[in-house]
Amino acid sequence: MFIERHAPLHTHNTFGIAARAARLVRVASEGDVFAALQERDIRYTPKFVLGGGSNLVLTGDVLHTVFKVEIGGMRVLGQEGDATLVEAGAGVRWHDFVHWTLQQCLPGLENMALIPGTVGAAPVQNIGAYGMEAAERIHSLDGIDLKDGRRFTLTAAQCAFGYRDSIFKRSGGMGLAGRALITRVRFALPRRWQPRLGYLDLEKRMEATGCRSPGARQIFDWVVDIRRAKLPDPAQLGNAGSFFKNPSVTPEQCRDIIGREPQVVHYPMPDGSYKLAAGWLIDACGWRGKRMGRAGVYERQALVLVNHGGASGGEVMTLAKAIQTSVYERFGIRLEPEPVVL
Repeated sequence: MFIERHAPLHTHNTFGIAARAARLVRVASEGDVFAALQERDIRYTPKFVLGGGSNLVLTGDVLHTVFKVEIGGMRVLGQEGDATLVEAGAGVRWHDFVHWTLQQCLPGLENMALIPGTVGAAPVQNIGAYGMEAAERIHSLDGIDLKDGRRFTLTAAQCAFGYRDSIFKRSGGMGLAGRALITRVRFALPRRWQPRLGYLDLEKRMEATGCRSPGARQIFDWVVDIRRAKLPDPAQLGNAGSFFKNPSVTPEQCRDIIGREPQVVHYPMPDGSYKLAAGWLIDACGWRGKRMGRAGVYERQALVLVNHGGASGGEVMTLAKAIQTSVYERFGIRLEPEPVVL
């Protein structure tokens, strides 16, 4: 275990925002967590779990004890019913894990290639892309309750997944926000794999290439190419990926918006609601490429807010609130940020 006091965090968040943590604990094993919880000035202070920092906006120095999860390891566990179980440490980079599963000839995660962050963050945010969510593949996970130091194991059902939501983001009652440190996650990958292709960008790729029956590796390559074309590399331009959730509306609301804006991008959902493309709404309000101070909207994708150099978390959130106001005034829809604001 290594504890750093007054630790700089600018290299631990993909926005590249400068801030410091009162204490930073590097966690390479469960034992590091238990050892840290024996420290008096850690045991009784607020705690924050940090993975890759790709879904985080820091608005100032962090008074919490930050647990930086770096637990590694990937392995195939075996067969269970119609699935193959695989496990990864919470500190493994998500994209590396997706690539590794394909190297093992175990498809099922390819639609979520190149999503930034770590495996441990995947269930917290219930990450998703191109027609798939992590909740569909997660089997179970292990963790430690930072409040009482107890180990726990949860099934996918017990994680109470929702759209970009889970029990790990909820406070009070059965919520585990601010308490749970995930150590390992297990995934059930289908033995009878079927491609997931019902998404506009993938349909365009099929049309352009003439490939109507792509394999998992082809889908993986397409998704990587699409994401790289749309999203900036955080190493070059600080960002947290998609900044706003795609809002859900009723059929009546959707018809009303289509009546006023026929080009609005929308998708029917299994529950009868419709999901609108937040990026399209923001773009329609004229925000793409705009700046407010040192924060801005990415010129290729209006859903991504970026740090043009030296932006503070306050500047990022000022821009985000201006966008929310603009979209609400035009469409009557309130956009909800995806990143954790700390």
